[in-house]
Amino acid sequence: MTTTEGLAEGLAEGLLVPPGQGRVVHTTAQRVTFKVTGTHSRIASTFEVEVPPGFDVGAHVHTRSEELFYVLEGELDVLAFEPRIRTPDNWQRWESSSGTRVVRATPGTVIVVPPGCPHAFANPTETPAKMFFQASPPPDHERYFEELLEILGSDGPPDHKAIEELRSRYDIEQLTPLKHR
Repeated sequence: MTTTEGLAEGLAEGLLVPPGQGRVVHTTAQRVTFKVTGTHSRIASTFEVEVPPGFDVGAHVHTRSEELFYVLEGELDVLAFEPRIRTPDNWQRWESSSGTRVVRATPGTVIVVPPGCPHAFANPTETPAKMFFQASPPPDHERYFEELLEILGSDGPPDHKAIEELRSRYDIEQLTPLKHR
């Protein structure tokens, strides 16, 4: 088994990423730790994501990516369904044709999002939340996180035009706005 450093193409060894290890990309409020990247897996990129209070990724949809979220700490409001009506403002009020509504996810909750399924998460509490996040196929989400956190780390309010352009490059159709304190 190897650690995250030095895994050569074609080696028949597993990967061990100890707690607290991995490549970290962060702003003062957000932190994403890259645990498994496209360098190590043809299947998926894996991250540990800290979601600060008040952060709302906004409802969005991917045509190619499949995602899995597992809440480790804290609480998140989440959705993973096609709503009756895609309203452009508040996804927290959406409801599916079958009556499914937004759920408050607590530690141990798993959310699986197939390609084409609208989804969102937000931290409505005053404490940070942490989740395990997996995206397939790699490496689109790796590049996306690097560029998004660079935008969010700039002084002042988020540059929504830059975020919109970034999302369009990475197969993300934004349905409601990203919100960041």
